Amino acid sequence: MLTKNNVKDYDSAEYDIVIVGGGPAGLCAAIRAKQEAQKAGKDINIVLLEKSAEIGGHILSGAVLDPEYLFELLPDALSEGAPLNSPVTEDEFLILGPAGSMTIPSFVMPPFMHNDGNYIISLGNLCVWLAKKAEELGVEIYTGMSVSDIIYDGEAISGVLAGKFGLDRSGKQKPDYEPGMILYGKYILFAEGARGSLSKQIIKKYNLDAESSPQKYGIGFKEIWEVKPENFVKGRVVHTMGAPFGRRAGGGGFIYHAENNLVTVGAVIHLDYKNPYLSPYDEFQNLKQHIIYRDLLDGAKRISYGARAISEGGFQSIPKLTCPGGALIGCAAGFVNLPRIKGSHNAMKTGMLAAEAAVKAIIEGRASDKLDMYENSFKQSKTYHELNIVKNVKPLWSKFGLMAGIALGGVDMWVRHVTGNAFGFIPEMHHAKADHASLKLAKECKTLIYPKYDGVLSFDKLTSVSLTGTNHEEDQPVHLVLQDPSIPVQFNLPHYAEPARLYCPAGVYEIIQDEKDQPKFQINAQNCIHCKTCDIKDPMQNITWHTPQGGEGPNYTGM
Repeated sequence: MLTKNNVKDYDSAEYDIVIVGGGPAGLCAAIRAKQEAQKAGKDINIVLLEKSAEIGGHILSGAVLDPEYLFELLPDALSEGAPLNSPVTEDEFLILGPAGSMTIPSFVMPPFMHNDGNYIISLGNLCVWLAKKAEELGVEIYTGMSVSDIIYDGEAISGVLAGKFGLDRSGKQKPDYEPGMILYGKYILFAEGARGSLSKQIIKKYNLDAESSPQKYGIGFKEIWEVKPENFVKGRVVHTMGAPFGRRAGGGGFIYHAENNLVTVGAVIHLDYKNPYLSPYDEFQNLKQHIIYRDLLDGAKRISYGARAISEGGFQSIPKLTCPGGALIGCAAGFVNLPRIKGSHNAMKTGMLAAEAAVKAIIEGRASDKLDMYENSFKQSKTYHELNIVKNVKPLWSKFGLMAGIALGGVDMWVRHVTGNAFGFIPEMHHAKADHASLKLAKECKTLIYPKYDGVLSFDKLTSVSLTGTNHEEDQPVHLVLQDPSIPVQFNLPHYAEPARLYCPAGVYEIIQDEKDQPKFQINAQNCIHCKTCDIKDPMQNITWHTPQGGEGPNYTGM
């Protein structure tokens, strides 16, 4: 653990607020903090650190944006050029069967489930625009700056170490070694997204999840296709459930018609699946063979691919949001509304709430407290109310499966919506266990054989990874760390058929034969697209994802 006392030899800089992560939560926090300081006639110094080489480079989301909080933050966003170019014009929910589909009438859905007034966007492009707005207000933004360590002052977080660079694979210093720089702040806001490496440490150190259910996750896949003009309907949104996943895994697909004949095709696979032979990547590739997707993609060209874990636990899984000197914002804490398949708007709002609390504390001369104002304002917010209404959908889906779970969850959502959440059809349910604990032993499960890739609609992992722009220098410490290197072969392989080779969507993990013809666990870290699935799903929790050198990983700009 790094403390103020043992980092005195590092170069350092002092700020009022340090923000880790350049996604929607971090950027909206930076903008709101500057706005609040200006209203109070104060000058507050803010720095935002982003590990990607450029803002938006590691951002991956569907995405259909509810713009409510964007317009709250920046009322003139549309007239000032925010990239909201495709308002939703059609909204459809489909249950897929093996050979066809059934439409769920819109009147069955509570009003908040409809996409009226929303926009199909590139979240990465929106973040680029937000970054420009932040810089215009005086926020310092540094990209290519991986934050590797937290600095403590007693029990409080006081800063972070960023920009460490130039270690070789064994951890020794190379000629271009840079030890990094300490950035101190009165408050550090962590906006790392789902399963952030530093957020994970904070939650554990301060026991922030002591009163919440285990966080639940899904892995989201996204591909952008250029379709034939006759297959394109600008602003059309389609969500699908059912086939081909069946009982193997929970999840669903989505189709978003953006602009210029570009259509986003994707899926979210819940990571609480039980069969270790299941491959989320192949489930997604298989989905595209359904007639609904196949007809859309006839004659189309795939342009890009990406995958990223998303938080799905919802209301019950939100940890305490603050600790001395620090706060979790956005998906670092998990504010995704799973039934709506939306979290960016809530990430924005929680960033704004934390910023308001931090600025107030700084102006009042307080530093390193727990920002109780943020915790309290969140509980009074529309985000809190929104997540409270849908809180039983995910546990019901997990317990009863697709049809019964969705039906029961739908009734519960309606009752809570109509009564203002005064009561529900079903009392509050909780998530029983973390996703890694859901796997059954391989001997208890059926081996799954997936169709061969056709190179037209379905593709092998490495071909897909080639579309992500992923790059890692090989001569650096492997950022995927095994707590016990013997576990993959000696335990996971015989008991769970080593599921890492299947749950990873980028071909990072393999079982190969060594020179003695014995199984060997190989990590191809250069393929990693930073999805964090391995950190979540490994049955022994033996894999820990760390940030690699700054600027490395996928390049999702425009996704």
